[in-house]
This record gives sequence, structure tokens and C-alpha cells, in this order.
Amino acid sequence: MTIEEIKSLLQENGIVGAGGAGFPTYAKLDKRADTLILNCAECEPLLRLHRQLLKQFTHEILSTLHFLSKILEVETVYVGVKGSYKRTVEAVKAELASYDNMKLCTLPEVYPAGDEVVLTYEATGRVVPAGGIPLAVGVTVLNVETVYNVYRALNGLPVTHKYVTVTGEVATPVTLYAPLGMTLQELIDLAGGITTADPAYVIGGPMMGRLGSTAEVVTKTTNAVLVLPKSLPLVQKKLSKTSIDMKRAMAACCQCSYCTSLCPRHLLGHPIDPSAFMYVASNGITNDATPYVDSMFCSSCGLCELYSCGQGLSPRSLLAACKNGLRENGVKPPKDPKMSGVSEARPWRMVPLKRLRSRLGLDPYNQSAPMSEEPVESKKLRIPLSQHIGAPAVAIVKKGDRVEAGQLIATPAENALSVAIHAPMAGTVTDVTARVITITK
Repeated sequence: MTIEEIKSLLQENGIVGAGGAGFPTYAKLDKRADTLILNCAECEPLLRLHRQLLKQFTHEILSTLHFLSKILEVETVYVGVKGSYKRTVEAVKAELASYDNMKLCTLPEVYPAGDEVVLTYEATGRVVPAGGIPLAVGVTVLNVETVYNVYRALNGLPVTHKYVTVTGEVATPVTLYAPLGMTLQELIDLAGGITTADPAYVIGGPMMGRLGSTAEVVTKTTNAVLVLPKSLPLVQKKLSKTSIDMKRAMAACCQCSYCTSLCPRHLLGHPIDPSAFMYVASNGITNDATPYVDSMFCSSCGLCELYSCGQGLSPRSLLAACKNGLRENGVKPPKDPKMSGVSEARPWRMVPLKRLRSRLGLDPYNQSAPMSEEPVESKKLRIPLSQHIGAPAVAIVKKGDRVEAGQLIATPAENALSVAIHAPMAGTVTDVTARVITITK
């Protein structure tokens, strides 16, 4: 199979990054890469599905990774797994001898080890340029579920379901194999229901996830649903308003610089300095634009406001507001920004996951969420046409059509970054809009 054939296969089978923003996987395959990394860092507290999936389907995932490496003609493949995932590490080690170019990269138990830029440095020692992607240093990074979906596509199975961890204030934490378009309320019900009187719902990890509602549906990037008490400081931080965050910064920022000292991107030499930004922003300084422009190099990992700041301020939120404002006004990141080099203090400034989890008040929720391999079912699915970065897919079915499980229901947009969408179950199309296809049993 050629690289163009595999790219076409991935686009036709609807494969995108199974987490984060959902970048279409076919567009990441590039022969300029000499290294391929499997990302099983899963660095956010409480998330478990990638280590579970790699342990359960080790051969399928590693053989597919090896297959991709041969098509891309890469020299080395790293399987990045935290050493604390002992059973997963054992499963990987048992398979490694079968492949001539594959190595285990044991990652530290720190946050954010799963950041592509951090992972690339941990595995290869290469520093991704500020504002760049791993391919800039010859690296392609794919996460575990994405590679598993490639395996399924090679066997004629498109993406129709997503593994989702449901945990926190639920009776039975679990990792479910859910159809795209199923409501989060249905997932929570399958996890035994809510066990707190005033719940909040974090979609994704506690650090980078967002607050959502149970009416939302599962998409190709839904990794977790965390049910947490609304009174938890973590939740209150996510509920705060930018205007209030700024006033608190003006009143309390003492320029201790801990936000910068522990910033993962800053420690790798990127020109992001949260402390400098907080100084100019909270004091209304406008004769130095550098800290404002450098906000565009922030990865939004959240360490500065959820761990580093002793005053409980919100550098990440204010940086994000600045970054969004710059983009809306057509400002782009500087080309070839000056890098300061990897800090010698970096090994001693990485944040242990155990300490982070405790600081967030999440220790009571650090429970096993066993993976269920059997797909769960729903009587009605609302399937978004946009589940990835790029142009939405284009519906090819109409109201009243009968569809079968796995059938193509939306094609990639022409001449755009886009992927197909397939029916997760058999049923009747009961509604089609510019944004959603609804299928009912």
C-alpha cells in the first residue's frame, strides 16, 4: 500500500485524532518524518482509556504502528508509555521483539507528558520550534485510539464508536464503547447515575477539559465525562469570568514568577512567559507588546492557574483571552521566534501527577474505570457533521432513508481538510440539517 492509498483509506473511514481537537489523521502522514511516536502518556488525572486500550489490543495497535512506519519509511518508532502503567508496559514489552524498529520510551509520571511537544522531547531529545508541530523536527505523533482505529479501517471497519471514560461522582466508574451521537446523559446512566446533589460536567480531562451539559453527544474526540461537585475549586475556576480574573490579577499578582518557572513550554525554551504577561496585562502596560504577542505560544495546559499560582489567579484563562483576541484581529504568531534553549532546571520543575491530583482535590475520584469491550446502544443518535478540525462532512442521506450500521452517511468536503462519517447503528434517518444527522431505531 502506498502513502496516498493509506491516506485515502483513513479519510474515507473517518479517522481523526481521538482526543484533543481531532486533526484528520490522513493529513499527518508525511514522509518527511523519520520518527513515529505512539502517545500513551494520557497525562490528565483520572483518564484511563489509552492505557486500557493498549493493554487490551497490544498486538493490533503495535502491528498497525509498524505497518504505518514501513509506509512512511521512518527509521525509529517509539512507544511512549508512563512507567506507572505497569500492566500496559508488560504487554508492550512482550510484543516489541516482533518489530525491528520499535522501542519503548518510558515516560515520567508528570503533567503534561502527553503534550506532543513535551513527548517529542522526552522520546527524541528534539525541541519542536515555538508555534510549530513535531513534523518540524521529523516526528509524527499518533495516540493509541487513533492507531487502533487505523487497524479497524484496514479490516474494513470505519469509525462509528468512541471509547469514553465516565468517572467522578457516578455510582460505577467505567470506560464505555459508545456510538457517535449518543447523549452524555445516557453514558452517565450506564455508569450507575450521579452521586452528588449539585453536579458539574467536565468534558475531557480536568486540566484542559471544558464544562458541558448532559444533552451533548459523543463525538470522535470525546475522551471522558467527569461528574464533579460544582463546589469543587477546580469547577469554580472553570466557571470564573475573564473580567473578574483580570481584576483579581490587578489586585493580587505579586510577580512570584512560579507560573513561568513551572511552564512546560517555557522550560523547553519557548518564548512564553506567563509572569511577564501577568505584569503587563494587570498593570495596563502597552508600550511593550512582546508578552501579549507571545501569548500565542501558550499551550493552555493549565498548570499556571491550577497548580503554580499561590494566589489562585488565572494566567491560562487570561492568556487564552488575549490569544483569541489577537487571532480575531488577524494577528499571527511571529515567524522564527527566538528560543532560549532547554532549561537546566527542567528535570526538577516537572509537576508530579500525584501532587497535581491532590492539589485539584481529585484523590477521591482516582478510581478504576474498567473498560467495557461490548458496544453500548441508544435508540436515537444525533451525529454532528463537524467532529474534527477542518471543514464539516457533507450529508448524503435524507430524511426517511433507511441506513445500516457502518454505512457512509456523510462524505468529506471537497478540496478541504475533512473526513467521512458513518452510521453507528441501523435505523431511519429522522432529520438532516446543515450540522446534524439524526438516526432513530
